[in-house]
Amino acid sequence: MLDLNAGDYKVFRESFRKFIAREVTPYYDQWEEDGLVPGEVWKKAGAGGFLCPWVDEKYGGFRAGFPYGVIVCEELAAAGTHLLFPLHSDIVVPYIDSYGREEQKERWLPGCVSGDLITALAMTEPDAGSDVAAIKTTARKEGGHYVLNGTKTFISCGINADLVIVACKTDPGADPPHRGISLIAVEGGTPGFQRGRRLNKMGLRSQDTAELFFEDCRVPLTNLLGTAGRGFFYLMQNLQQERLITAVWAQAMAGRILKQALAYCEGRKVFGQPVGKFQHNTFKLVEMATEVELGSTFLLRLLEDHLAGKKIVKEVSMAKWWITETANRLAYQCLQLYGGYGYIEEYPVCRDYRDLRVFTIFAGTTEVMKSIIAKEMGL
Repeated sequence: MLDLNAGDYKVFRESFRKFIAREVTPYYDQWEEDGLVPGEVWKKAGAGGFLCPWVDEKYGGFRAGFPYGVIVCEELAAAGTHLLFPLHSDIVVPYIDSYGREEQKERWLPGCVSGDLITALAMTEPDAGSDVAAIKTTARKEGGHYVLNGTKTFISCGINADLVIVACKTDPGADPPHRGISLIAVEGGTPGFQRGRRLNKMGLRSQDTAELFFEDCRVPLTNLLGTAGRGFFYLMQNLQQERLITAVWAQAMAGRILKQALAYCEGRKVFGQPVGKFQHNTFKLVEMATEVELGSTFLLRLLEDHLAGKKIVKEVSMAKWWITETANRLAYQCLQLYGGYGYIEEYPVCRDYRDLRVFTIFAGTTEVMKSIIAKEMGL
């Protein structure tokens, strides 16, 4: 059975935990105010071996495997510091590794590992979210270049990103439409590529989310990832891991919120007894502890299946919607146990309540997850 708290996993976890305590936690409140994490932090993470540890050694990685990315995600969530290392390492960079040509890997992967290249994935548009096939951004061939035109929004790492993988239509007339979608890597500083507003979000405020604009943006044909027209297939292939990471993140947050609430309910007294001793509150805490345990057990099985290369689209979709919805409900109930203090920013549950809300939306909404499950069930 996979044990992420033993052996080399334990050593890596403790090392990354120290990194967070030293390089992240003391500055995180300021980053929340600024709405941006300094690029220097990414370079420090890269120097510590915490970015893309699974990448092959010849590109600067350690071939350490996906479980190390899970540990990074768990520890960031456990500390309440939601840096987007998992997005970069386990969601975006795998597109380069899986579909990039050797020349592209040699050009980009070393920087992804070192933190000198921060990546982003640009799918969502003002009129196309979960329906990727409806995107309107186009890329037409002109000589040795693609010329991109279109708008992207809600792009995580949109301000910091040095390399953006853009989903666009290289064949706008394709039937069905998804067969005309390709993935093209756009480097920062490319003429015609402009960053728009840094969006002011409800939660995850330190994580830069932005609008991106492409106006006659000329990108070399050599920046195409994989085969033209196969972009939709590539996106669908990688969504299993993206949604699994999202579930891991939400599960770790739920566990920490509950642990802190238990400690608060033990120490805080109302009407002469601890908050947790009132039967109603006791039952609530028991229910939440049960849900956290169930989520953890289900997630462990899915991680083992994913590592074994199994197709678990249905089960991952179940985990993504159920764990993220459960974590949101748990944050709501725990905040209620704090009373007025839960509404004060000094208590972590206040920020957690805001931060968790988007987990039922990004990487596919709860409703989309249920639609996928229904399709997998033949309904």
